[in-house]
Amino acid sequence: MPKIIVSIDGVVIKEAELTQERTTLGRRPYNDIVIDNLAVSGEHAVVHLHAASGIVEVEDIGSTNGTYVNGKAIQRQALRNGDTIEIGKYKVRFLSEEENPSYQKTMVFKPGMAAPARSAAATAAAVAAMPAPPARSAMPAPAASLAVIRVLSGAAAGREVLLTKVVTTIGKPGLAVASITRRHHGFVLSHVEGPEMPALNGVAIGADSVPLKSGDHLELAGTTMQFMQG
Repeated sequence: MPKIIVSIDGVVIKEAELTQERTTLGRRPYNDIVIDNLAVSGEHAVVHLHAASGIVEVEDIGSTNGTYVNGKAIQRQALRNGDTIEIGKYKVRFLSEEENPSYQKTMVFKPGMAAPARSAAATAAAVAAMPAPPARSAMPAPAASLAVIRVLSGAAAGREVLLTKVVTTIGKPGLAVASITRRHHGFVLSHVEGPEMPALNGVAIGADSVPLKSGDHLELAGTTMQFMQG
């Protein structure tokens, strides 16, 4: 099933399968894919799916700042696997076949939409199941070991998300989104979009990424979480 992946600055914000003839993209809330950014027109572009032929096209529908495919302005153009549509500062990648990107879907703070709960026993089992490094290995152990985000408040309280991907995004798309990125030395927290900055241990972070340590408390979009690393 063809799909599109919306990202900004390398962080995935949305992912959607193309299941209908027309998929609209724009700033207005009635679009199929809402991109809440002033550089994006209310009705910006449409992705056309021709089920009989399997052809997928993107069409600019009179946007103010234009629609680009692989860096070139277009009016209407057929898409090939891996093409990148640019809408404002956002990149919309088209995939006509399955791929395994190094991103984890956004953990959205809405009832029924958060990741499945992971019990403490299950987390401990996952840590225990990790293979021990060979006794005589010349390679140093990675600094970023198994880690989870535990939701402490709100509708998703008690749920946990295992941080297995390079980048995991959390929050409410269009309102407040942050990312947790796995790096060689550990995990870092960054602001992605929205007027509300995430807070770390009660202090709002700035534009730069900040390192995380086990036990840290994160606050975003009215939800409190805890970062745990084993």
